[in-house]
Amino acid sequence: MPGATVRMHIVMPTELVASIDRLVGRRGRSHFLVEAAAEKLARFQLAKLVEDAAGSLADVDIPGWETSEAAAEWVRASRRADDARLPPSPDRP
Repeated sequence: MPGATVRMHIVMPTELVASIDRLVGRRGRSHFLVEAAAEKLARFQLAKLVEDAAGSLADVDIPGWETSEAAAEWVRASRRADDARLPPSPDRP
C-alpha cells in the first residue's frame, strides 16, 4: 500500500471477517479492505458526478435526441455510418 498509512481500529461482523480471511487470508485483510474501500469510494464519486450531470443537456437542442427512441435511432445511424466508413477488422464483421 503506497503512501502514508494510518493504523485504525474498526468493528466488523465476525462472519464477514471470516469470509474475507477465507478469500485472502489473515495477512491479506488490510490490502483487501483498502481495495474494497477505494472501489466503493470510486462508485460514490461516480454516482455524484452522474447526479450533478443529470439534466445538463435538458436545455440543449440536439437534433435527433428529442426522445429516447430518437436518440437510439441516432446511435444506430451513427454506427451504420461507421460501418460504411471503416474497413473490416477481426473484431468487427
